[in-house]
Order: sequence, then C-alpha cells, then structure tokens
Amino acid sequence: MPAFVQRTPTTYHSVPVPPGLSLPVIEAEFPRQLHPYWPKLQEKTRAWLLDMRLMSAAKVEAYADGLCYTDLMAGYYMGAPDEVLQAIADYSAWFFVWDDRHDRDVVHGRPSAWQRLRNRLHAALDSPKEHLYHQDPLVAGLADSLVRLYSFLGEGWNARFAGHFHDVIDAYDQEFHNRTSGIVPTVDEYLELRRLTFAHWIWIDLLEPSAGYELPAAVRENHAFRRAALLCQDFAAWYNDLCSLPKELAGDEVHNLGISLIHHQGMRLEECTAEVRSRVEKCVTQFIDVEQEVLRYAEGIDNGSARGVESAAAVRTCLCNMRNWFSSVYWFHHESNRYMVDSWDDRSTPPYVNNEAAGEK
Repeated sequence: MPAFVQRTPTTYHSVPVPPGLSLPVIEAEFPRQLHPYWPKLQEKTRAWLLDMRLMSAAKVEAYADGLCYTDLMAGYYMGAPDEVLQAIADYSAWFFVWDDRHDRDVVHGRPSAWQRLRNRLHAALDSPKEHLYHQDPLVAGLADSLVRLYSFLGEGWNARFAGHFHDVIDAYDQEFHNRTSGIVPTVDEYLELRRLTFAHWIWIDLLEPSAGYELPAAVRENHAFRRAALLCQDFAAWYNDLCSLPKELAGDEVHNLGISLIHHQGMRLEECTAEVRSRVEKCVTQFIDVEQEVLRYAEGIDNGSARGVESAAAVRTCLCNMRNWFSSVYWFHHESNRYMVDSWDDRSTPPYVNNEAAGEK
C-alpha cells in the first residue's frame, strides 16, 4: 500500500512498502500528517547543515533532501511552534550525522578519535555557549542546537534533557566497545541499551517544548503516559531493526535485536524476523489500548483550574504526537535514501558520509 508523501505544498508521490515490512494497521489507523512548516523546515535545515560544515556542499545538494530527516520530525511534532520545530529538526539532522561519524570511527578503527569526540560532546552538553565555535563541526553543531533547545522551557527541563543525553553519549561508547570487540549483547542487554542509543527519552522530552508546556513530574511519571511514550519509541527502534537486519547481518554488525536473537537464542533468520515483527506489532496494539487510559487520565486532571486545564491539554498534545511517531517512522524507513543500501556504489559506505575523522586533521 503506498504512502502519499508531500514534497511541495501541492505535489505528492507514492512509495511502495515491501510485503515483509508492511504493517496494515499503521497504514489504516495511523494517518500520516506533516507540519505545515515542512517546506521551510527542509530548506532551513539544509542550509544549517551547510553553514555548520556538517555536510559538504556537494553532499547537501545531492543527498540532504532525499535523506528525509526533516520529514521525520515534521511528521512527529505536529503543532510545535515553527522555531521549536526548526531547532528539533536541526538537532535531529545533527544526530544522524553524529551516528554516521560514530559508525565510521568503528569501521575504520579510530578509538582515539571517538574518545576525543565523546569527551567534547559531554562538555558541550554542559556548556553549549562555550562550544559554539569549536573546530570540530559536530561539537559546534551540537552546541548551536542546544542553545536554541535550552531557550524554550525552564532550567528543570534543560537539566533533564542534558542528563538524558549524557546517558545517550555513554551508550554510544558502550556500542563502540561492543562493536570493536565483537560482543553481541544478550536480548535483555540489547533492549536496555537500545532505549539509550535510540535516545528514547530525548524524543519524549522534546514533546514538551512542542506542546509549549513543561509537564509536572507527576504527569511524566504517570504509568499510562510513560507506557505510551515508551511504546512509540520501542516501535521506532525495533522497526528500524527489522528494516535494517539484512544489511547489518551482511556487515557483521552486533547491534540489532534480530542479531541478538540469532546469537543468543539460536533462532534462524526467518524465526528472528518473525519475532522482531511480532514485537513491533505488539507495540502498536498495546499503544492503541494504553492511549485510551492516557485520555482518561487527562480528563481526570482537567479539574477546571488553570493548571489542570493546561496540564490536560499538554498531555493530549503529547499523546497525539506519540501516535504520530508510528506513521512518521514507518514511512520514513521507506522514503529515506538512508536505507536504500542496494542503490549505493559500495554497500559498506553510505554515499552521504565523510570517511575522515573530521576535526582531527
């Protein structure tokens, strides 16, 4: 079943989904949305990648639009003010570039370069204004996006976001160690690490500036709200694993749910594919159940007071965007050139990456 993807305000094209990756429930019950700011978002993020030296002019021209990074965020954070969505989209594009650098450091055996970058990112996270002009574009790019993200809500949100991203950086370090040492994590170890390397809590945190409201701890920690948030992120991470499993098996990867199932539980490829798909589908059905509980919770905190009305409205907005994450991630995997490995000249080297250890010249 095709997706109809908006590329300009009036132009659409269809994208086929391979039968093995098709999820009819997403196509039927999770309608695709796109933030009206998307065309400008794409244009500005493309310019930001160039200005921050995160991609060369040639690679921006050839690949930036086709990678669909802005489409992913514009399909998730509906209702966000334009400047908030822009900051999120730039940060997301930075995240993909960082992920690619991490991968190249692993592939080319550059542990010293990775450790320097890791330490610099931790430092930039704590004091972004002091790293805006760092020689390494990745450090400067993170600093630039953080200065903007930190301007939308209060110090409490900023500290929470920073703490969550420190954990993500450390998880990437663990993945670096696993990959360079040939360690395949157990299923339980992988699932725990995956919530960090996929940055579950970062994307959940960003629901709040999109809604224009910093949620109280009691709301964030509500069982149903937390469960819905994690389900939308687990779906995204595991669907990514399902889509990338053949490529990562061919590349001797160690970080994929399917690979952990094969290595530690002795599953054949067909069995592990079916198991990952089953887990992905359960995320969808469980979300549909729990979102009703979240809606009842929002109704319960809407007690007529100004705070109650605001909190309930923010919960509903966040829940709506959790739902959007399913369709946005689903179509992203079939639209983005990031996953079209069969079209690359060299299946081991994405054409949009820089193989050098930037900042170490």
